[in-house]
Amino acid sequence: MNYQEALEIATNAILELKGDIIDVITVAKPSDIQGAVELTKILSKLSPILGNLIEYAVTKHLNNVYKWPDGCQWIRQDPGFPDAILSGISGIQPGIEVKTWFPLATEITARFRNSETHFQANQTKVVIVCWMLEYIIAGKPKIIDIWIGDALDVARTRDANYHNPPNYIVMEPEDTSKRTRNLQQTNCNGYVFQETEQQLAEAVKIVLSWGENGKEYSTAHSYQMRLHQLTGLFRYRLDTNFAKLDRIGLSSLETFKANVLSSIYAGKTIQLWAKAINSGDTNLLQTLIDS
Repeated sequence: MNYQEALEIATNAILELKGDIIDVITVAKPSDIQGAVELTKILSKLSPILGNLIEYAVTKHLNNVYKWPDGCQWIRQDPGFPDAILSGISGIQPGIEVKTWFPLATEITARFRNSETHFQANQTKVVIVCWMLEYIIAGKPKIIDIWIGDALDVARTRDANYHNPPNYIVMEPEDTSKRTRNLQQTNCNGYVFQETEQQLAEAVKIVLSWGENGKEYSTAHSYQMRLHQLTGLFRYRLDTNFAKLDRIGLSSLETFKANVLSSIYAGKTIQLWAKAINSGDTNLLQTLIDS
């Protein structure tokens, strides 16, 4: 078995988790409107907790549903990237990176900052697990839908979407391969130009001097040195919103999000539930309390 075959089996197995209940946490139904309003403000805070539980559930599921070659098993890397890897396989090691999305918060707030240089063999999948509570604001977490894509596609789309020198530049992490694993850097960063219009015009001239394809992103050392030249000459601000999955412009992910929000859950579209809850629709919240 090679890593590509392993990833195909793993992908199909993970999709089977759609509809599963995560029977670890239960949120009690609020007894009054004020309690319901307060609860809606903090439900999304469960995502980090559920993220760890889902990583564990995915790893356990992969080991249970398929007889992997002798000596091979899926293990969690906590911390580490990706979240799960197939240990024991010869050659390139396949991996799964798990993200969660609570659609009542609307935006997919999870980030993907890892450099594409770390999965040039396309050996890593990104999994986005969409979850909601069984009864909207109460019950156990339930897996509503799952999106799976290639980490390489996610990273390349992200870089192409964000990178627009000199106004906005994406930069690769420093070479930290000689450091111990816990000190190695694998994440890209985005930077926003912070100078005057006159200085921007000067920066534009520099970028134009790079040639016809000078604005196209590249992980090559020579291109990264050009970006370092810009940050050395002009002031840039670190973009703290860089690499949010909701903003990278990957078409399959946009389609997934639209399909989830338009799907029916507990009698209404998820988008309608999100709008009602975020606007504090007390009439709708009362129906959830009374049901």
